[in-house]
Amino acid sequence: MEKVLATEAALELIEKLVGKHGPVLFHQSGGCCDGSSPMCYPKEDFMIGDSDVLLGEIGTAPFYMNKKQYEYWKHTQLIIDVVPGRGGMFSLEGPEGMRFLTRSKVFPK
Repeated sequence: MEKVLATEAALELIEKLVGKHGPVLFHQSGGCCDGSSPMCYPKEDFMIGDSDVLLGEIGTAPFYMNKKQYEYWKHTQLIIDVVPGRGGMFSLEGPEGMRFLTRSKVFPK
C-alpha cells in the first residue's frame, strides 16, 4: 500500500503549480505555525536533508517528511487533498485560494 497519495483535485492543483513554477516537492510540516500541513515548494528552493524521509510521489512531486515526525505517522497512509482557504505562508498554493490538507488512514494490520 502506498504511503502517500493524492485526490484528483490535489493532482490538478499540483499540475497547475508545476505549470507556473516548474518542478515542485512537498514536505509535511510539523512546525508550530503551520500545524501539520503539506507544504509545496519549488523543487530547487527546498533543501532535503538526512533527517527527511521520501514517502513517495504525488503526481510528479516527491513527498517528504522529517524522520522524527514519520515515527508518529508510519502506520498511516497520507491522502493529500485540497480545500478552499489559505495554506502555509510559504506554500505555493496560497495565491490560488486553495490549501493542501492531509487526511490519513491507518494501515490495516
